[in-house]
Amino acid sequence: MYVVALTGGIGSGKTEAANIFAKLGVPVVDVDAISHALTEKPTFITSKIGEAFGAGYLTPEGALHRARMRALVFSNDEAREKLNAILHPAIYEETLKQLQSHTDTPYQILVIPLLFESARYLPLVQRILVIDCDEATQIRRVMERSKLNEDEVKNIIAAQTPRQERLKRADDVLENSDNLQELAKKIDQLHKKYLKSCIVSKTT
Repeated sequence: MYVVALTGGIGSGKTEAANIFAKLGVPVVDVDAISHALTEKPTFITSKIGEAFGAGYLTPEGALHRARMRALVFSNDEAREKLNAILHPAIYEETLKQLQSHTDTPYQILVIPLLFESARYLPLVQRILVIDCDEATQIRRVMERSKLNEDEVKNIIAAQTPRQERLKRADDVLENSDNLQELAKKIDQLHKKYLKSCIVSKTT
């Protein structure tokens, strides 16, 4: 199971990169997508969140109230730790299950924004790919995409591993401007590189 972790700060372009890898036939396991699936409707997870934070952090239908919870956890470290203690074990279990289901592919991509904050995932990966852009670009993209204000985006960035620390720990860095065509070319080169790495790892 050769796993490449795709990580990067908010607004760096992880989703776009993952979609390009998927078009190349690479299986993609997305930790954020798993988290959304566990909280977008009433589940045992949302029940625990309601018990811990109160019904106000759930929608009337019983799903997670994302906007309200996001405002809380990115301004309150204790609340963020409490939420992570509820979410992370279930997310990890489902992530592991999906990774183990891909047995007929040379490698797969694990999209995980908080790779360095969630050390339990590091033993699962053979290589770390950081997608990167400058902070001004991050802020602009997230404001356009999620309709958050600048201070809200900066709070999220501040809660993540610093950019320079991510770059220092990367095996590969994918610079992502707004040119998707260039991004696709870079990913195609990485894809060929990873295929060769997988062949080598299986013969040594």
